[in-house]
Amino acid sequence: MVLQTSSLDFTVRTNPPELVVPAIPTPRELKPLSDIDAQHCLRMQIRFLFFYRYQPLMAGRDPVQVIRQALAETLVFYYPWAGRLRESTNGILMIDCTGEGVLFIEADADVTIKQFGDNLMPPFACSDKILCNVPESDGILGCPLLLVQVTSLKCGGFIFGLRFNHTMSDASGIGQFLNVLAEIACGAQKPSVLPLWHRELLCARDPPKVAYTHPEYEHELPDIRSMYIPKNCSFFFGPKEISSIRALLPHHIATKSTTFEVLTAWIWRSYTESLNLQNPDQEVYLIIPVNARFGHCKFNPPLPDGFYGNAIVFPLEGTTVKNLLCRPLEYSLELVKKAKYKANEDYVHSVLELIAKKERPFYFRSGSFMVTDHTKAGFQDVNFGWGTPLYNGIAEGGLGNMLGASAYVPHTNSKGEEGKVVMMCMPEYAMKCFRKRLTICTLMLMPIH
Repeated sequence: MVLQTSSLDFTVRTNPPELVVPAIPTPRELKPLSDIDAQHCLRMQIRFLFFYRYQPLMAGRDPVQVIRQALAETLVFYYPWAGRLRESTNGILMIDCTGEGVLFIEADADVTIKQFGDNLMPPFACSDKILCNVPESDGILGCPLLLVQVTSLKCGGFIFGLRFNHTMSDASGIGQFLNVLAEIACGAQKPSVLPLWHRELLCARDPPKVAYTHPEYEHELPDIRSMYIPKNCSFFFGPKEISSIRALLPHHIATKSTTFEVLTAWIWRSYTESLNLQNPDQEVYLIIPVNARFGHCKFNPPLPDGFYGNAIVFPLEGTTVKNLLCRPLEYSLELVKKAKYKANEDYVHSVLELIAKKERPFYFRSGSFMVTDHTKAGFQDVNFGWGTPLYNGIAEGGLGNMLGASAYVPHTNSKGEEGKVVMMCMPEYAMKCFRKRLTICTLMLMPIH
């Protein structure tokens, strides 16, 4: 159920980092980012890891060489990734399509996939070795926008590591890029869906008109609890755990709620209780990034297939500690649904116009908790020829190690159960309490002998 901290240690040998450039010359131009791309909260580097087992049918093929060559060919179609991010004097972000390339690291490690454990879940041992940082490469402006590391393992498997600049893409956008990279690695001559820029579709109208209130953009001083050192941890929620949470709800409400909604309601309440906040009247907030590509937030007409920019907004709902912890679970479930469904097309345009008008960054408010759902990003389909990954997703529980951030990743455990890995970033004292709550919840459905 819960990944225990691993003491696994191993040696990784890396070749000097190199720049992979597009396989043929690409256009030299400036391409402005959208207003959503330009949010200050997206000025961060995000790290992903993918684990692949040995495949006898691929004997004699080197994943390092396959992926390096495919990367060069993919950058012909996604040539802005080979450029550098610039900022104008008036704060406009743009990609200078210089063709300078992306960073690539070849590595090998004296460890097998099996040594990482039966259930591959973050945080992973020695993650800084299987996805290295190149000095002076991890900035936002003027740095490579992608870093790829392929680490060969002594069992014949390999680990694919990726770090990317969030201003360029959200999870769905980078998932699209990775699936094209995999297609080309498997022999395709071009992407099945060609990439499209079209960042102007997510820019403010003129004149800007803010039609909604957006408390998620109101600056507050950070919670004193943010002074705690973040602790990354992962929990697997399979059918048994989800059923035990649904059992806490009235039947007519549980059957009309999605797994995401039910799980998020329970996790938010359990996380808040684990913090042991002393003031019952303190306000706490739930933030759910919503993507304008999907569901109720989907544009009409929709964003075009191939669009790989950011399309996420951050609706927020709040309550007090006392209300969240003392009322039934359906209370927090209703707040989850309100946050999730308030973001429609008009709401997205209102956000764009607020950003353009006031240039206000996004802040975590005191006592906030953010849940990001990566189950639709397509990471589980990234197949370079060695099959689908045993684990696919972000390397840390919190985006950029932000306290109070969580991400959901689809996962099949060693028993073949399909569920979600929930990665979280919280103080260590809170993690112990959260683990205890999950254990109690799961035991509810266990038969009594």
